[in-house]
Amino acid sequence: MGVRKRNSADIRKERQKTIAFAKLTNIPTSPRKMRLVADLVRGVEVNKALGILKFSNKEAAARLEKLLRSAIANWEAKNERKADAGELYVTTIYVNCAPMLKRLRPAPQGRGYRIRKRANHVTLIVDTKENKNA
Repeated sequence: MGVRKRNSADIRKERQKTIAFAKLTNIPTSPRKMRLVADLVRGVEVNKALGILKFSNKEAAARLEKLLRSAIANWEAKNERKADAGELYVTTIYVNCAPMLKRLRPAPQGRGYRIRKRANHVTLIVDTKENKNA
């Protein structure tokens, strides 16, 4: 690895140490369905986001609620204090595609229809309002 790449990698690693985030990988739900739920909590205060996810009818909401609780715990561990009400916000949440499982379903006249079983990766970052604007 060259000097320039190593320096930029070190800078990225140092920045990553201060960010409180949580990742969930290979969720067997289509990314489109997960994005519908992720859009509900983007930019919202964490206690309100937990309420939204708890009372949502979507199956993906339960997984995101658990992920959000993990991100809050990560923030508390990095800052060595409890999160006060109205302090933490969901600053960034994004859903990426995971590798797709491809299957064949028997179809009429000897053909086969392709079944694509989609999955996704979710990354959720929480931070305070002051750091969000900076």
